[in-house]
Amino acid sequence: MLFHSSACRGSRLLSTRSSSGGSSQFPLSRFASSPLKTLGALRTLVVMSYRGGRGGGGPNSHRGRGRGGGGGRGGRGGGGGRGEQRWWDPEWRAERLRQMHGEVEKVDENEWWNKIGQLREGSQQELVVKRNFGRDGQNILANMAQRQGLYFNAYNRGKTLVFSKVPLPDYRADLDDRHGSTQKEIKMSNQTEARVENLLSRSKWNTNNSASTSTVSMRQFLPSTSSSVVEPAAPIGKEKLSSQLRDLQNSRKTTASARSMQSFREKLPAFSMREEFLKAVAANQVLVISGETGCGKTTQLPQFILEEEINSLRGSDCSIICTQPRRISAISVAARVAAERGEELGEAVGYQIRLESKRSAQTRLLFCTTGVLLRRLVQEPDLIGVSHLLVDEIHERGMNEDFLIIILRDLLPRRPDLRLVLMSATINAELFSKYFGDAPVMHIPGFTFPVAELFLEDVLEKTRYRINSECDNVAGSSRRKRFSSVKSDPLTDVFEDIDINKEYGNYSITTRQSLESWSAADLDLSLVESTIEYICRYEAEGAILVFLTGWDEISKLLDKIKGNNFLGSPNRFLVLPLHGSMPTVNQREIFDRPPANMRKIVLATNIAESSITIDDVVYVIDCGKAKETSYDALNKLACLLPSWISKASAHQRRGRAGRVQPGFCYRLYPKIIHDAMPQFQLPEILRTPLQELCLTIKSLQLGAVSSFLAKSLQPPDPLSVKNAIELLKTIGALDDTEELTSLGRHLCTLPVDPNIGKMLLMGSVFQCLDPVLTIAAALAYRNPFVLPIDRKEEADAVKRSFAGDSCSDHVALLKAFVAWKEAKRSGRERTFCWENFLSPMTLKMMDDMRNQFFDILSDIGFVSKTAGVKAYNHYGNDLEMVCAVLCAGLYPNVVQCKRRGKRTVFYTKDVGKVDIHPSSVNAFVNQFPLPFLVYSEKVKTASIYVRDSTNISDYALLLFGGSLSPSKTGEGIEMLGGYLHFSASKRTIELIQKLRGELDKLLQKKIEEPGLDIFSQGKGVVEAAVELLHSQTFFH
Repeated sequence: MLFHSSACRGSRLLSTRSSSGGSSQFPLSRFASSPLKTLGALRTLVVMSYRGGRGGGGPNSHRGRGRGGGGGRGGRGGGGGRGEQRWWDPEWRAERLRQMHGEVEKVDENEWWNKIGQLREGSQQELVVKRNFGRDGQNILANMAQRQGLYFNAYNRGKTLVFSKVPLPDYRADLDDRHGSTQKEIKMSNQTEARVENLLSRSKWNTNNSASTSTVSMRQFLPSTSSSVVEPAAPIGKEKLSSQLRDLQNSRKTTASARSMQSFREKLPAFSMREEFLKAVAANQVLVISGETGCGKTTQLPQFILEEEINSLRGSDCSIICTQPRRISAISVAARVAAERGEELGEAVGYQIRLESKRSAQTRLLFCTTGVLLRRLVQEPDLIGVSHLLVDEIHERGMNEDFLIIILRDLLPRRPDLRLVLMSATINAELFSKYFGDAPVMHIPGFTFPVAELFLEDVLEKTRYRINSECDNVAGSSRRKRFSSVKSDPLTDVFEDIDINKEYGNYSITTRQSLESWSAADLDLSLVESTIEYICRYEAEGAILVFLTGWDEISKLLDKIKGNNFLGSPNRFLVLPLHGSMPTVNQREIFDRPPANMRKIVLATNIAESSITIDDVVYVIDCGKAKETSYDALNKLACLLPSWISKASAHQRRGRAGRVQPGFCYRLYPKIIHDAMPQFQLPEILRTPLQELCLTIKSLQLGAVSSFLAKSLQPPDPLSVKNAIELLKTIGALDDTEELTSLGRHLCTLPVDPNIGKMLLMGSVFQCLDPVLTIAAALAYRNPFVLPIDRKEEADAVKRSFAGDSCSDHVALLKAFVAWKEAKRSGRERTFCWENFLSPMTLKMMDDMRNQFFDILSDIGFVSKTAGVKAYNHYGNDLEMVCAVLCAGLYPNVVQCKRRGKRTVFYTKDVGKVDIHPSSVNAFVNQFPLPFLVYSEKVKTASIYVRDSTNISDYALLLFGGSLSPSKTGEGIEMLGGYLHFSASKRTIELIQKLRGELDKLLQKKIEEPGLDIFSQGKGVVEAAVELLHSQTFFH
């Protein structure tokens, strides 16, 4: 029996009160039989069950933006903030400024020069000074520190100054007197205490059992791929098998299709170097290949090895693996090679990607993603049985590829018979050659038709497209006005600094005016649309490949094209999106030739730069940017933002045209920016958080993480490594000695961020798997909500209506997904998505990922595939339990909600004050019912924002967050190293610690024995936790 309190904010996600006063659930499926009058009614149905339940927030509790008497953002009638401050009053303000000026001390430069020098020469790492020298004094001290080679920063509103030998973050909680920590008092009623104690005492859970740790092999933690492998009916001798393979290969060469394919292969530049390549492979353990786009290295080199091994009667011992950085590359290349060999995919040539494979016992050449090979290395550290390994696209410097080559360099001495071929599409092959002891390098020239290049100035001149101040990328600002409002980058500055009329004097005045209005900050999709239309109207036949930065741009451009009177004709134009996360079935369509009199238009990300080849592309439209992660290790901030590509990437994009005839590359950025681009992108390992990589290093038993990564081609910042290890310890994946815990071993098997992986495990353990699968899919992929610029307020209102009064972006997307499923069942999917600003393709991908996640949980024993999701969803409609599991997964991403008059301000441990992202449903909430938020990510633009947040209670944090420790005063408990402090009566503290201890033991036992039924052994413990979650006191 679950107890519900009147204070509970809608304890059931989908429940209502019956006439008898009890709680009755009403899943959406109950309403499937009755026609919906409007789709708005469906949305209302989904959220009405918990409207008003949480108090304080809600869609009508907007943050005020008007001025009032109190000096804050209080809105209509009165300001928020502290009433004693009257900065709006000129007299008060002048007097206060005089007081502040009088409090400022003067810097004695000789004294401080000596003190800074003593710090530099001494053993101390930093000097902390609590003095007020004002801004001018701080500037003097900062200059002195810089001259002595030290770092300086001012904290605590300038009252605490720090000199340091190492770089300093922008914020330090330990030096923030006002917001550096929180003191929170917990009040638990006598009735609640009694019920929780009673449930704990009735629990069948035997704490003695928790001490036993089952011995689990690493193999048990890996998904089985054996189901995709067809075992031979009976073993045959190696010689006989080798002979059969040669005969089969020779017989296939005689067919008409094989002869046609052979004729095509012989025209490729790689074919002329076949013998030289095979001799080099035989003579060297490592060979580096540099090959231009279109030379055939990806399809031909692995095939040359396969043919040679089979012809030499070594086919039975031949096992070739060729890694690709992306799923679509592995599939498309494998299909092409199989077709060239005249055989079905899955015979001698196959592929394997995450959760999908086509291979058999006869497969001798396997194309796979780098991640698949890394997971295989967990089981087979020496890759016994693999004869040749080819690593493609190493020039991209993806994290997995850089990680793999460290492992391979260590592996080669143990496997002198293994042959390694590294393939790069650019000229940085020497870098890899040196890393592998001056391995020989072979260059294969490219073969493409000439490609004409047009830059932005040429495109504007040719198409007569006009950029003006009202277009959708400039938002009313001219080029020079943007200096003060938009933070630019060095490449953009190159263009901003030039004199347009002088630099482009040979172009028309219309083009020059457009260049004046052009903004590098955002992509003008109308310009892209216009360029596509120009090509389709005035240029010869041929497919168009458009490079965009991400799914948002792809979907918006798709909508624009569909609404275009000319391009929107489905009989004349086949428009196909191409994104790495799309289902592989959809991705394969881009390689097919369209019907006669139809032009193919492919909208892609940088996935189309290399490996995959769309043969009929004649026109490339290059927007010049790609989504790239950057990571600020000092402030623990990661940003995924569009960034300018490198010259190497621009060259690759250009090479996609001209495969079958002379091509054209339309670059929608000025030539001056192209010329200033860096030669290569920064390696991913230097610009991304490293927790997933660190987890993999531990799963492969490669020793200390920092020591292993120091062997990288370009080692990452030690602070980035330290941050990753600290996070993995905080979430319980690593112990204090940096070894994998039982939880950590399970997280290694989940191909998602460790926090999302933990959320999935907790959702299955605590029986709310269905909603957690949906939320995890959205976090791992993307948010399904679309926010069109011209209808943003309407879209925000729709999103808030899904959230109801939950104060949760995660609940909003969950409710939207449930409503979409119902609309889909009733045949109203398209209209529903249109009216509710949802992306149908994103929702479909989320649906697919839910199934994939469930399959993985089944593979590691946490769920039974035959039982289905419903068997693990006892608390699936319980909002408090779902939010608690969200807390478990997202921790330590915690925000304090602090009241400031009529509004709320937000603080985190790492960066101090943050804002709620404008796209969040919580951006419109003035006062929150509960004291904390958990969030998915922090992003830094003009400010630091938390994106996708959920309001949670003290109890959710205490029971499902990080580890608890006694406070320094001995009168409470602490989290996050003392940043969060909770005080309560001795009995309450002891009860919380006892319940948390029992939950931890139960969870540990479940993780060690995934098949354990916690409801038979620990039902009382779980019900006690639910009781406490439902008893939460609102934050008033």
